[in-house]
Amino acid sequence: MPDIILQYEAEIWQSIGETFVMVGVSILAAILIGLPVGTFLFLCRKGQLLENRYVFSVLNLLVNVIRSFPFLLLVVFLIPFTRLLIGTAIGTAAATVPLSIIAIAHYSRLVEQSLLDVPKGVLEAAVSMGASIREIIFKFLYIEARSGLVLGLTTSIISFISYSTIMGVVGGGGIGDFAIRYGYQQFQTELMMYMIIIMVILVQLIQFTGTTVSRVIDKR
Repeated sequence: MPDIILQYEAEIWQSIGETFVMVGVSILAAILIGLPVGTFLFLCRKGQLLENRYVFSVLNLLVNVIRSFPFLLLVVFLIPFTRLLIGTAIGTAAATVPLSIIAIAHYSRLVEQSLLDVPKGVLEAAVSMGASIREIIFKFLYIEARSGLVLGLTTSIISFISYSTIMGVVGGGGIGDFAIRYGYQQFQTELMMYMIIIMVILVQLIQFTGTTVSRVIDKR
């Protein structure tokens, strides 16, 4: 192991832990909130089971506005809300707030797109069998779209990792922040390159895992 890595071993592990916390909370927000929001967007579209133009327009606008916000500006814009929510705008916990919000918007749109790929015949068959909305969602839509949902989540997780590198502006820490503070700002290019390699390896592992799972569960 290179000497520079040994020298900063404790700080590196801490930064990796901070990244895992930020990304982990974002994934939970994406699944627990983004998935239902994306599903609701799909169901409220014109011609769908819960067609509601007003609800769809409001949700669609919110998702679009959040996704179009430059992330750094979103972080700064949400500082008062973050402070109100958790009592501070600084630190890893505070960083999870804007990350979770962008995670919800990001994944909900991918969920909607995945559900739009489900053949109309599947929904028609479910309705003809007298399935409830809940049964249609969990026993038909999610089953048919499971491969796309996994790929969408994989893409989202990689984006969350990228977003987490910006969280140094609010003291969020993480691998990206460590690379900038200890590598770039202290002119230790070698250390910065090692951090980049760690990020690349992490992203490749996530992409490989997501693609493999998606392929295994795709029964089409």
